[in-house]
Order: sequence, then structure tokens, then C-alpha cells
Amino acid sequence: MAKIYKKHSSCFRLKVALEAIKGKKTIAELCQEFSVAASQVSAWKKQVEEGAQSLFESKRPKDHQEEIDKLHRVIGKITAERDFLERVLKR
Repeated sequence: MAKIYKKHSSCFRLKVALEAIKGKKTIAELCQEFSVAASQVSAWKKQVEEGAQSLFESKRPKDHQEEIDKLHRVIGKITAERDFLERVLKR
């Protein structure tokens, strides 16, 4: 007979993982309190620890000078075409 696994919400998983990170209770106590396996608590804890690091990574904008230069060239080209068409239409 196949096991039916319970799906836990992300909120629930975060709550359990944060409790594990706090360390006030053992993994065994958390397993009993939340009715989940020890391996699952450890996995969720690891996910939160690894994922939380990305929250504090630098989000400085990259040097977009190449893109800016390209857009300036496009604007120049469009402006030249517009000016040309204006002169042709005035004839």
C-alpha cells in the first residue's frame, strides 16, 4: 500500500524551520509537536538557512552603460528618420 504524504503549507514549513533554527527545542520535540519527520524538519531548516542568505545579497544595479549606449544609438537613428520624413513630406 502506498504512503499518502501530507502537503504542508509554506507558512507551516517556515514556522517549523524557524523553531528549529531558534534551538529552544530539540528536533525530536519539534517532530512530536508538529507531527512531522525529523528529516523533514532538518530539510526545511536547511532550506531557510540557505535561502535567507540571498535576502542580504547586494542588489546594486549592474553597469548598464552598453545598453544605454545602444538605446542612444536607436534614438539617434529614429530621430534622423523622423527628420528625413518631415523634410520629404514638406515638399
